[in-house]
Amino acid sequence: MQDTMDLFKEEHKYIKGQVLHTIFHNEDNLYSVVRMKVLETNEVFEEKEVLITGYFPRMHEEEIFTLNGVFKDHHRYGMQYHVEMFKKELPQTKNGIVQYLSSDLFKGIGKKTAERIVEKLGSQAISKILDDASVLDGIVKKDKAQELYQTILEHQGLEKVMSFLGGYGFGTKLTIKIYQKYKEQTLEIIRSNPYQLIEDVEGIGFGRADEIGKAFGISGNHPDRIRAGCLFTLENVSLQEGHVYITKEQLIRRTIELLNHHEHTVSEADITQCLELLQGEDKLIIEQDRAYLSSLYYAEQGLVTSLFRLMGKGELESFSEADFLMTLGSIEDKLGVQYASRQREGVQTALTHPVMILTGGPGTGKTTVINGIVEMYAAMNGLSLDAKDYNEKNPFPILLTAPTGRAAKRMSEATGLPAGTIHRLLGWTPEGSFQRNEHEPVAGKLLIIDEFSMVDIWLANQLFKSLPSDMQVIIVGDEDQLPSVGPGQVLKDLLAAEIIPTVRLTEIYRQAEGSSVIQLAHTIKGGKVPEDIAVQKSDRSFIMCSGGQIVDVVKKVCENAQTKGFTAKDIQVLAPMYRGPAGINMLNQALQEVFNPAREKRREIIFGEVVYRVGDKVLQLVNQPESQVFNGDIGEIVSIFYAKENVEQQDMLVVSFDGIEVTYTKSDFNQITHAYCCSIHKSQGSEFPIVILPVVKSYYRMLRRNLLYTAITRSKKFLILCGEPDAFQSGINRMDDAVRQTTLCERLKERTVLKEEDDVEELSPYDFL
Repeated sequence: MQDTMDLFKEEHKYIKGQVLHTIFHNEDNLYSVVRMKVLETNEVFEEKEVLITGYFPRMHEEEIFTLNGVFKDHHRYGMQYHVEMFKKELPQTKNGIVQYLSSDLFKGIGKKTAERIVEKLGSQAISKILDDASVLDGIVKKDKAQELYQTILEHQGLEKVMSFLGGYGFGTKLTIKIYQKYKEQTLEIIRSNPYQLIEDVEGIGFGRADEIGKAFGISGNHPDRIRAGCLFTLENVSLQEGHVYITKEQLIRRTIELLNHHEHTVSEADITQCLELLQGEDKLIIEQDRAYLSSLYYAEQGLVTSLFRLMGKGELESFSEADFLMTLGSIEDKLGVQYASRQREGVQTALTHPVMILTGGPGTGKTTVINGIVEMYAAMNGLSLDAKDYNEKNPFPILLTAPTGRAAKRMSEATGLPAGTIHRLLGWTPEGSFQRNEHEPVAGKLLIIDEFSMVDIWLANQLFKSLPSDMQVIIVGDEDQLPSVGPGQVLKDLLAAEIIPTVRLTEIYRQAEGSSVIQLAHTIKGGKVPEDIAVQKSDRSFIMCSGGQIVDVVKKVCENAQTKGFTAKDIQVLAPMYRGPAGINMLNQALQEVFNPAREKRREIIFGEVVYRVGDKVLQLVNQPESQVFNGDIGEIVSIFYAKENVEQQDMLVVSFDGIEVTYTKSDFNQITHAYCCSIHKSQGSEFPIVILPVVKSYYRMLRRNLLYTAITRSKKFLILCGEPDAFQSGINRMDDAVRQTTLCERLKERTVLKEEDDVEELSPYDFL
């Protein structure tokens, strides 16, 4: 490997400068803006001072650095030097070392102490301290010596790590993330087992770790390499394909495919031996030739245990049929509805069982039943539905939750009661943990969970183990929608197990309102495309065009909708792929010019190839629990502040998510994207007045029946399909061929059999007389 310090030799572009002052420094991610005096450079740059930006520890005045980077012309602030690598020039003279050690970088080390250190250790003082901190014995107190050593090590350590990893193409931000994990042990850990990075640092895959491993002779069938390959394969399959387990044979085969490239030869015996060791470490679990990540195995087991704990009460204390019908009649009058027999069954089952599933497609009245359950529960238990009547000591007994913020908002609008995301209910923290668990359960008596098809096995386990045993639970969802993004197919497995009382709503009540969109959804759910798919209806149409015409057609539809008074908030374009001429990225770029074009005095910020403007519709891509904003939430950019206008000296934008305002600095801009068009997966849990759905042959790899069904059911009033009818037909014909491998259904059935056997064993012979 090329010595990365060579990057600072004369044949490479560099600037050597002395720090004048720090304009901005973020201690969390180390993003900094610093003004420097140019001492020497081989860049074409004649100024005596330069503004540098990048990620590095706090720089102190008069410190000297050699920097490797590129000049970029900022559209507002002119020329800046973006630092890619840096090396601190340690002082070599005695006076320089005294000045360095007595700087505010080293707390408690004054000039006299610094002079004493230099007097004893000479001009190589810093190198000697780094080699052996004990050289300070007798010069300064032991605790002060250790603190001084750690400070030097920390500041020198990051520079060495950045130089080392830079040679492997690691960016500054990722390098800092690695360093913040391991601190001064970084290089030691990387050199001894670079594959540890895969487990400990998000964003590092097997390929990068393998490249470093090869440089240090860790290749072929080295145990660390095989161990990393097995875990990476299992985790990658779980996250990418949604499996809770894969067979042992699948794991061995895929791991061999990963490891055996070029000159490497790893045998099945090597991997089998490694799997036994990993099982001993509880990193994975093999049961009946099925290989699980430990977290997924225990999540399935945990969910089964929680469900049987909640259902252990058996059927709840019932009420007379007369009381039920009389109370339901009052509720019908209050809500202005009339419940059909299956809907009445849904309300009654929910009130008489500790856990119940309510499922059905669009327009079948799930929301109407939820309202009936809430009203009936309150009436039967003498509860007020006014949130003002409750407080922290006497919390609201009815909890409504959903996987996404938009789905929770829909629940709240439909019921008039507060609702929130599952993550918020469980108190998810920025560190990735939950405040609610089996020891600190959720407070409440009745929980209704909507859009449950989106809940993966990890979240389902965390939610159910956090519920007290006396809580009633209503699970609501549409089994024909896309499964969760994360591993598992929890709703589908619960229904298949047939151990939880279930009410399926099949009759389409919204059809009476003339909704051909709802009828279309139910038709394609059965694998058919209506003969009149191309015939324009009052609430849907199909505009035929080629893939190359999609962008222009979608733009035209949106422009027409605008002239009729609809806004970007009312219209949602959905597509299955990001890239390509009809992909999400191209559509967003085109639709921004429709809904929010550049105008004089309208503020905008350029981030890579994307322009963000005040008024843009944007999508949150990651959970941000500290701001109560989660993956999939849609907001609007309401303010943009340029670097010179705020104390952080960075470009910033403010996004409003239904009144919750979140501020993003430039280093966080990758957490959002334009939302004029979004993926169908990201739209789950939401409804929009107008949905525009392009369907073309270039999407073929993604087109599946459940994907199109999910997209169509996002439409509240109008659906505009555009593209190629035969591509639509092809998508409806294709079931989801990626069957998820899970064992939740099997475990539930096994537990039911065991419970029945236990019940029989407890009977006395006299019980049969």
